[in-house]
Amino acid sequence: MLRTHGRYDYIPITKRPVYDWPNGKRLAVYIGLNLEDFAFGEGLGAELAPGGPAPDILNFAWRDYGNRVGAWRLLELFDDLALPASVLLNSVLYDTCPDLPVAFRLRGDEIVGHGRSNAERQGLLPERDEAALIAEATATLTRHEGRAPGGWLGPWISESAVTPDLLQEAGYSYLLDWCMDDQPVVMRTRRGRILAVPYPQELNDIPMIVGRKIGGDTFADMIVDQFDEMLHQSRDVPIVMGIALHAYLVGQPYRLRHLRRALAHIAGQRDLVFITRPGAIAAHVLSLPPGIVPGS
Repeated sequence: MLRTHGRYDYIPITKRPVYDWPNGKRLAVYIGLNLEDFAFGEGLGAELAPGGPAPDILNFAWRDYGNRVGAWRLLELFDDLALPASVLLNSVLYDTCPDLPVAFRLRGDEIVGHGRSNAERQGLLPERDEAALIAEATATLTRHEGRAPGGWLGPWISESAVTPDLLQEAGYSYLLDWCMDDQPVVMRTRRGRILAVPYPQELNDIPMIVGRKIGGDTFADMIVDQFDEMLHQSRDVPIVMGIALHAYLVGQPYRLRHLRRALAHIAGQRDLVFITRPGAIAAHVLSLPPGIVPGS
């Protein structure tokens, strides 16, 4: 037998109970905007080009463009199209870029926990230190937002063997690290349950634009094709489409032009879908009668 995580069971999507999103919709769509910060001259960080010896000015400054310019252009785009967003926020941004979380808070957008910074991976830490990282980031978000975050995405999708346990014990109702399904999945933890809300690793500008070197036009085409096909599939089953964005990538003007086209395509069909945030998706699923969602 293969080693397994034991967090959830195998149930094909074609053999699950059918339910609706609010107002009878079957496709839920959300935008997950990653707002991240990185240490200067040390730690982890995405690269535009192979970095030289520290301090790697080229790649640090390229990433810093996202918080100084790109995120603000994306905010304007979301306003233009009247689209909600969820902000996956490194807690250090309250110190380094304090205007950014305020601007998205004023829109009513959801703030999702995303660690302290993207200069580190939480999954490499001993359990006590990982719990302390989660507690520190959670306390910072709670202090600034006036309420505790309900969801978490690990920096670099980094998890240890006990991360879902630690998040559930810290009061989180859902996480975004697991991309194994198009529906929310109830996961077992050592002291209860936590919901895995779908977060994309293909409809995600980091693996596609940085990893596979595709252009902004192709990435926008992917968004449109994903939406059209999932809208077709959702006639029979409720599903979730997430769009994962990073401000230093799609905030570049030539990519933003194509993203504008793709999001306008979705916004133009808003009457057919539940355009929302992952916290609302989780809350709806957790409000369903037991047994509707496997494992609930």
